[in-house]
Amino acid sequence: MFRKINSFCKDILIYSRLFYLLHPFRKLFLFLYNFSNLTAWTANNRKNFRYNDFFRVSRNYQDRVKGFEKAFDTCNAQGDVPIIYLEFGVASGASFKWWMAHSANSESRFYGFDTFEGLPENWGLFYKKGDMSHAVEEIEDSRHQFIKGLFQDTLGNFINENKNELQSQKRKVIHLDADLFTATLFALTQLAPYMKKGDILIFDEFSVASHEFFAFDIFQKSFYTKLKPLSAVNNFYQCSFIVE
Repeated sequence: MFRKINSFCKDILIYSRLFYLLHPFRKLFLFLYNFSNLTAWTANNRKNFRYNDFFRVSRNYQDRVKGFEKAFDTCNAQGDVPIIYLEFGVASGASFKWWMAHSANSESRFYGFDTFEGLPENWGLFYKKGDMSHAVEEIEDSRHQFIKGLFQDTLGNFINENKNELQSQKRKVIHLDADLFTATLFALTQLAPYMKKGDILIFDEFSVASHEFFAFDIFQKSFYTKLKPLSAVNNFYQCSFIVE
């Protein structure tokens, strides 16, 4: 009986469109939901990171290199091993070039994905579509390749053309710096079949509740992928994880 009453009430609410009155506030409700999840997540996991600078009064974006160093030391623990580095959101190329400089193995490969024309949609309150555009960097290193365009248009073809490499024993470092929920979730879901134990995931705006954190949360819950915390920098703004 209760199930029938429950179904009837839902149908009446859909028919009456009463909750349509709340539609203008949907982004606020989603933010509050995600931010409460983020707060709970940080409270439950802050002691699990090998390195965590929480709490600091102000952020220093340059300190994200400390997170890179922890991730690099982890994936390079057995010496100068080859890696597959995939960065989503190259922008000026600063982090891309950092990883190339620190992984000197000739068998390492570096792939950078970006529209190079700025954000494909608005991000939060302050960044609009087209912001943060950058020219494609010229790098004199044959180990790298830049893939220009929306991830939704380019990543599928890239995976089909590089399946053997993605399935190899090389450790992958997946750097998610696309800012947006849509872009981050798409990259994670497409690469999920190729993730293996020991791979590294880096989030550059992890604590943005309705974007990278939301994508992280949905990904873990949907794919049952276990990610062990590694480093947290700038009050969880940049975080890295190891696939277990």
